[in-house]
Amino acid sequence: MRKILVCDDEAAILNILDFSLTAEGYRVIQAADGEQALALAVSELPDLIVLDVMMPRRNGYEVCGLLKARRETADIPVLLLTARGRREDRDLGREAGADGYITKPFSPQRLLEKVNGLLGVRR
Repeated sequence: MRKILVCDDEAAILNILDFSLTAEGYRVIQAADGEQALALAVSELPDLIVLDVMMPRRNGYEVCGLLKARRETADIPVLLLTARGRREDRDLGREAGADGYITKPFSPQRLLEKVNGLLGVRR
């Protein structure tokens, strides 16, 4: 079973992510801030990471950049999830090494399509 690390400082968003991804057959690991996401990414080596951009103790851009710079986590796909949808925000995500970008509010179905696409899963 593939593991997905989800990180958001809003409990409601974590619950939606957990429910949607678990229903799709993924094992979900949760983090509530950037530092926790970094630690879990390194210790758990998930198959994919969904990161909120605006969160405490390191934002999603920082976490993504740090993960992409580490040999052991560089190849893990990172999907940024944020309320910030401007072109500049997407450019910052690309510069940090993000593999995808979804803006809030999001459709759980759209999220699953992105996750499955990044993991090469056909449904």
